[in-house]
Amino acid sequence: MPDGLAARRLTCRLRDGDPGAAFTRRWRARALTGAALLAVCSVFHLGTAAIGVAHAAGAAANAPSQAGRPALPVPNMPAPPRASLPGFNPPPASPGTTASGPVRAQPARMPFYVATRGTTTIYVLGTLHVGDPADYPANQPFRAPILGALAASPTLALELSPDELLVSQDDVSKYGVCRRDCLPGLLPEPLWHKLAVRLRGNPAALDAIKKMRPWLASLLVETYDSLSAGLQTEYGSEAQLQNVYIRTRGKIVGLETLPQQMRAFTGLTLAQQREMLAQDLVQTPAQNVEDVRTLHRLWRVGDADAIAAWQAAKSEKLARDKRISDSIDNKIVYDRNRRFVSRMLLIAAPNKPVFVAIGALHLGGRKGVLELLRQRGFVVEAG
Repeated sequence: MPDGLAARRLTCRLRDGDPGAAFTRRWRARALTGAALLAVCSVFHLGTAAIGVAHAAGAAANAPSQAGRPALPVPNMPAPPRASLPGFNPPPASPGTTASGPVRAQPARMPFYVATRGTTTIYVLGTLHVGDPADYPANQPFRAPILGALAASPTLALELSPDELLVSQDDVSKYGVCRRDCLPGLLPEPLWHKLAVRLRGNPAALDAIKKMRPWLASLLVETYDSLSAGLQTEYGSEAQLQNVYIRTRGKIVGLETLPQQMRAFTGLTLAQQREMLAQDLVQTPAQNVEDVRTLHRLWRVGDADAIAAWQAAKSEKLARDKRISDSIDNKIVYDRNRRFVSRMLLIAAPNKPVFVAIGALHLGGRKGVLELLRQRGFVVEAG
């Protein structure tokens, strides 16, 4: 079944009923067709993101946090009622027309960079784990330089390989879901009350989240915000890249293993998990939705350093405990940045370019992937 048709059928199921099963099938289908997981980060702070829950998920922007967090699926996540999606604006069915004829839609610019050291080339694309159909026009889903880089690269490297994505939901359930209602007892009473009030319009979600550990509950809240912003997981960058890449090549690898990605969350202390969830609840849902849209706009412009600066200011504003908040960023973003670069250098070889696609929030700033590549002797230029 073509990816587009499968996505439309899954979307209809989610819209019309059977939300829990639809989310499970949706995640399985995305894995089988090579789509990346939703950003579990807002998991890495962009990873705001994801959309299959147990981010109800990698969508995840990494929503605002999606760009940097891993794209982990949330198992059996109840869909938010359509009435709870303020500001949802379905994309137009066509790009529109003018007096002179149809308007030719242009792909999003996206953060795209070329890193070279001698005859070794690494192409780096900053992704969002969710997106809008308008980001990827059917006639040309990516800019010409990006398509050219894909065609020139024997290897496409994502955060996780497609094979790892196939089993990811089982691990998320194993480490993020309790057999009994555990979340109320793991949170301070004021924080639990705040979360319950946030989800009072969705009793099914409130009932499901009671069995989640705080880090997974945080991803669920972020995922709802991504959905409310009108973004869709099937239009995440990784899924669209694979649709283009596997037609002519097919060698797709992961920059980290599923256990490594899971440890970014399961290794968080209870204080760190509480801080993650508390940050998601500082603002109103409408404010969180606006942040998702702002991140999406910045990503479309394609400046990695501007995205990193915006995220740093946002983290400063939302942090309840600066020390703990910084430790979360180290665990979920910066430690992974170093792992990504080490893996890139193992894959890359002279005259054999590698195309790397990772959450956009991993790229910019003094601890970002681009700066780490410069420290390894690469010349990095905007593509």
